[in-house]
Amino acid sequence: MDQKLKDSDKDIFEKELFPHLQSVTKYAYFMTLNEEDAKDLVQDTYMRAIRSLDSFEKGTNAKAWLFKICKNGYINRYRQLLKRPKLVDIDDVGIGDQIDAGNKPEKNEFDKLIDNSTLGDEVSSAVNSLPLDYRTVIILCDVEGFSYEEISQILDVPIGTVRSRLHRARKLLKEKLKNYAQQFGYLN
Repeated sequence: MDQKLKDSDKDIFEKELFPHLQSVTKYAYFMTLNEEDAKDLVQDTYMRAIRSLDSFEKGTNAKAWLFKICKNGYINRYRQLLKRPKLVDIDDVGIGDQIDAGNKPEKNEFDKLIDNSTLGDEVSSAVNSLPLDYRTVIILCDVEGFSYEEISQILDVPIGTVRSRLHRARKLLKEKLKNYAQQFGYLN
């Protein structure tokens, strides 16, 4: 599709959408738990956003709009994957043999972006182990700072569902992080 952006669309993209690239990337990673899938999802999100700029209302929450596009893109990809037969990449077989305990692969820019998020290793592991519905509300509320209403709109669920998922997610996290909290003196 060879489409040139109008100056007003470029302005919206540069001022309202592009500044949220890092947040959308983190969100995509927390949903997919895979670097390549997250990159693809972010690219797809921004392509869909560009195509839908005419439906974007200037002055509204651009970050929430992008997160909703990202979430819908993730759901669409997930549905497509369910229909496909499972493929195995021959290069992935035996990859553990290539990495010694003493030789960790060098971190790339994506790894650094995720590492620079506000979550520590233990907390990230605990969040990543949550079911997707719970992981999503934790990321949207506690990491990205969206309100319950914004999360409700992003996820297309009632506010009550957001609150109950958030309550359950926090309860699960509390249990998963209990030993960690005790180790560092947060709990007696």
